[in-house]
Amino acid sequence: MKRNGSRHCLNRRSRFGSRERDWLREDVKRGCVYLYGADTATATAASASATASSSSDLHLVLCTVDTPASEICAGEGRERLYLQLHGDLVRRLEPTERPLQIVYDYLSRLGFDDPVRIQEEAANPDLGCMLRFYGEKPCQMDHLDRILLSGIYNVRKGKTQLHKWAERLVVLCGTCLIVSSVKDCQTGKMHILPLVGGKVEEVKRRQYCLAFSSAGAQAQTYHVSFETLAEYQRWQRQSSKVVSQRISTVDLSCHSLEEVPEHLFYSQDITYLNLRHNFMQLERPGGLDTFYKFSQLKGLNLSHNKLGSFPVLLCEISTLTELNLSCNGFHDLPSQIGNLLNLQTLCLDGNFLTTLPEELGNLQQLSSLGISFNNFSQIPKVYEKLTMLDKVVMAGNQLEVLNLEVLNCMSYVKHVDLMNHLKTMVIENLEGNKYITHMDLRDNQLTDLDLSSLCNLEQLHCERNQLRELTLSGFSLRTLYANSNRLTAVNVYPVPSLLTSLELSRNLLECVPDWACEAKKIEILDVSYNLLTEIPMRILSSLSLRKLMVGHNHVQNLPALVEHIPLEVLDIQHNLLTRLPDTLFSKALNKLNKLEQLEELNLSGNKLKTIPTTIANCKRLHTLVAHSNHISIFPEILQLPQIQFVDLSCNDLTEILIPESLPATLQDLDLTGNTNLVLEHKTLDTFSHITTLKIDQKPLPTTDSTVTSTFWSHGLAEMAGQRNKLCISALAVDNFAEGVGAVYGMFDGDRNEELPRLLQCTMADVLLEEVQQSTNDTVFMAHTFLVSHRKLGMAGQKLGSSALLCYIRPDTADPTSSFSLTVANVGTCQAVLCRSGKPLPLSKVFSLEQDPEEAQRVKDQKAIITEDNKVNGVTCCTRLLGCTYLYPWILPKPHISSTPLTIQDELLILGNKALWEHLSYTEAVNAVCHVQDPLAAAKKLCTLAQSYGCQDNVGAMVVYLNVGEEGCTCEMNGLTLPGPVGFASTAAIKDPPKPTTPSSSSGIASEFSSEMSTSEVSSEVGSTASDEHNTVGLDAGLLSRPERRCSLHPTPTSGVFQRQPSCATFSSNQSDNGLDSDDDQPVEGVMTNGSKVEVEVDIHCCRGRQLENSPTLRENSPTPCLEERARGLVFGIRRQNSVSSGILLPVSKDKTELQKSPSTSCLYGKKLSNGSIVPLGDSLNLIEVATEAPRKKTGYFAAPAQLEPEDQFVVPRDLEEEVKEQMKHHQESRPEPDSSEEGRTELAEEFDTAL
Repeated sequence: MKRNGSRHCLNRRSRFGSRERDWLREDVKRGCVYLYGADTATATAASASATASSSSDLHLVLCTVDTPASEICAGEGRERLYLQLHGDLVRRLEPTERPLQIVYDYLSRLGFDDPVRIQEEAANPDLGCMLRFYGEKPCQMDHLDRILLSGIYNVRKGKTQLHKWAERLVVLCGTCLIVSSVKDCQTGKMHILPLVGGKVEEVKRRQYCLAFSSAGAQAQTYHVSFETLAEYQRWQRQSSKVVSQRISTVDLSCHSLEEVPEHLFYSQDITYLNLRHNFMQLERPGGLDTFYKFSQLKGLNLSHNKLGSFPVLLCEISTLTELNLSCNGFHDLPSQIGNLLNLQTLCLDGNFLTTLPEELGNLQQLSSLGISFNNFSQIPKVYEKLTMLDKVVMAGNQLEVLNLEVLNCMSYVKHVDLMNHLKTMVIENLEGNKYITHMDLRDNQLTDLDLSSLCNLEQLHCERNQLRELTLSGFSLRTLYANSNRLTAVNVYPVPSLLTSLELSRNLLECVPDWACEAKKIEILDVSYNLLTEIPMRILSSLSLRKLMVGHNHVQNLPALVEHIPLEVLDIQHNLLTRLPDTLFSKALNKLNKLEQLEELNLSGNKLKTIPTTIANCKRLHTLVAHSNHISIFPEILQLPQIQFVDLSCNDLTEILIPESLPATLQDLDLTGNTNLVLEHKTLDTFSHITTLKIDQKPLPTTDSTVTSTFWSHGLAEMAGQRNKLCISALAVDNFAEGVGAVYGMFDGDRNEELPRLLQCTMADVLLEEVQQSTNDTVFMAHTFLVSHRKLGMAGQKLGSSALLCYIRPDTADPTSSFSLTVANVGTCQAVLCRSGKPLPLSKVFSLEQDPEEAQRVKDQKAIITEDNKVNGVTCCTRLLGCTYLYPWILPKPHISSTPLTIQDELLILGNKALWEHLSYTEAVNAVCHVQDPLAAAKKLCTLAQSYGCQDNVGAMVVYLNVGEEGCTCEMNGLTLPGPVGFASTAAIKDPPKPTTPSSSSGIASEFSSEMSTSEVSSEVGSTASDEHNTVGLDAGLLSRPERRCSLHPTPTSGVFQRQPSCATFSSNQSDNGLDSDDDQPVEGVMTNGSKVEVEVDIHCCRGRQLENSPTLRENSPTPCLEERARGLVFGIRRQNSVSSGILLPVSKDKTELQKSPSTSCLYGKKLSNGSIVPLGDSLNLIEVATEAPRKKTGYFAAPAQLEPEDQFVVPRDLEEEVKEQMKHHQESRPEPDSSEEGRTELAEEFDTAL
């Protein structure tokens, strides 16, 4: 292939040809780079659908990983190349950078491991939504949120007539007017005119024309002519506001600038310049080295510019008071920084600093210094010189040991933020620190904490450590947050008289601390998720307590109140309460109700049978949550004047006593899960004004048409909560990949609904493609997520979604297992498998709080983690699909686990973040393990989560599993016939087609016709039985053939799953009136609506028992009784979700001879529309007909729970001998196959199919 004068780079191509593909296959280090032009960015900005631009503007450059950018530029005739990530910033490539290597590294970090697959993905043009190369610099104007107005108008530059009018793109952005040619508008070739302090004047000589002028001696003017009066007025009004601004601020953030526009240097009044998220350079005409020209500049923001080194010349701008240089990759600071004597705020977060220069101590006016998320291992000593600082903010550094003596030397420091890797605290002397008032030690690794020396400490955050014991001084303590530790003791001395809020949830406390009971001003007490067995009387008697949360403990009873207390919120859910004190809501001695101020009461998850009637005294109560108890009497709450939300679901209510009038404030009433509750129409009419009324729906009778699979069935429930939109989507495919598996998924977009919908529509197709390329579950699942991440396109640039995918397929690796379950997830959606009644988590939660390894990875890559534990303040997840602009902190690589399914596996639960935040795994499994309907089970989980206080979107999917051996329909567990290899069946030998002729003995034609189209075959799984095939008897010579297998036991060597039509159409010699041609009487049991009848038969569901040892049948043997027939059971048809229908009941052994032919196995009854089979009366030569037999979409039949007597499959005794004689004659009348034909006889294709 001809090269471009280089050994690395090939000619430009517009598309792949065979020669190009052959060249790529020779070496995985070869690949291609898509080079976009400037018009591509314009088209992308104009329409989101223009991600794939025209071929005239998209060039394909073949190269290798060693090809530098300079070589590609030379071959393309370009001066330089530009790289754009995630449709955002555009960076100029250095001549030595290698574009293809950049692409390969990017894909490798996303999660691709196979070099061949990386080469394929790099050649996919859809990758341009994440990574794109330009031959000219683009600037996508639609991404600038500061754009006020824009349009293409006639523009003339200057005040004189020397310049001509020309069509230009004009943009009013922020405080500037941007003018560029239409062709070059996205290449960075633009003119920026600052409007602050300038003028906007009307041009009288030209209609609808405005003159825009900047301020200063070197002012420039642009005349813009508009087409309509409306446009003219809109531009004049908006630009006048900009001109009138006196705040000298210029915002040029996110412009992909390498230098500032030249005109800015003529604006002497610029005091604040925002250049965040650009690529500013040093030595350029408008680079950082020229910023000293801004003589009045006070604020400069250069964060996220990847400078690498500190611009020393910035230290000459003596007027600076605020400087932001965060996230620039600095490893050290120059000593010249001490020259910025007026500096008051210095932000250096997100760099690689380990020390600070001593000259920094010269900045005596510095009042704020940010050095979070650097590499400091100790508090810098320069803090001792910066006496104006009142905060030490060092979150996200490498401190492991904190010496309080260092803080004692800083009498001016009051706030300390040390979210690091602290393991120990060192106290060298007993001298107390009287200055620190606020300390934040969240997310460390402390096991014991003694801060009793901080006598003026007012607020302490120490959540998410490993604390076992905590000791504090109570002199000034006001708030204490110590959630999510292992605390067994909390010591505070003296009693904190100023304490207002105490949060000790999710610890190991066995009792409420005594000092907390004596706190006189405490308003909020949260001791939920502990090991408490009682609530102290002193707590409930507190005259200041307004919110008490004691949920998820082991409290067995509540103390009786004596006095009135101002409690507003009482949460005692999920304890062991069996009754409430009768006097809990009654009046106190002062004639005031004891809980008169109570507004919210949560009693859910206890063992209460009643709620005291005195609850009617709580006149301010607006929320009552009492689900999951044993309440049988509806509480007297419908007379409360302010009641709004009532949840009494999952109780034992039987009736409701309704007052004459309901309160108008009642909005939500939940009565689901009360199985014995029956609401009359009058009651429902009374509740008609309620906004949300939740009651159980009467279950619809399940029909065979809804059956999809014996092995699994699912139910889905999604609830929006208190949000106005549902940002959850689910995927459920019960028959996936030709019916041999199933796929279930859950997608949670948090605040966006677009991405979950996209993933719902595309992810199953992607999985199907990947399964065909690889059999390794880890490989195809990982590629499914990564490809779905790419297919999100532009929607995935700014939006993200958690994703969970569960794939059930036949397990070919483990012969002892029937199916395997592969689960992959990113984000917070989780899957839990119920195995032997116990939960088995299969997913991993990728969040900063629950995954320390992921949190450390994000910190090492210098992401900013905010106080609410979110990456850059956006999301708490570290792995998502989408959110490509947060790369490399947020990745799409999933966690993957595979589990062989066993008979002990009962169900699978999929849920989003909100579900698992409010339900434990054990509670979720226990809640639905006895619910028969998967849809009802899913709804119950969502209802429980909402009753626990979930106000967000909540989604749950419950998949019932039945993968035991009883679901097997293959030959190895079914009808066993003697043969050369130990197994054989009624092997069907195909004969040449014969004309349809009725049998002389029976009047039955033996032609089989399958009248199903391809679409019908793909939607119905079944097997056929017909007299077209010569059936070999049980005692005849048998041909060897492979065993018939079901999905539980697939044939290891079989690579293709095939299907067979399920409807066998028999043609009988009947007239249109239903009379047989040989008889004058109507045939009883035969439908009279046509000459063709259809019967659905599953020959794979037949099981033989004691067949090999059965004696030879005698013609005159007496008919055995029912018990004997039961012992001689031959056939059993299993059916899903059916207890009383579709059962092929025992047949006596003397009928075994009749079972040799599939056509004769249906002679004993008529199959009705409900699936049952009833015995026929006296009739002549008949076949079974089932014109009303229900169709099955797909799937297998489950075993019935019991045998119904009305469904017995029998032959009238007076017809037995006649039927035997007919069948014997029918078998003898069949011609013997020629030996010449026997050699080319084909075995009938038999498959694992369903009715």
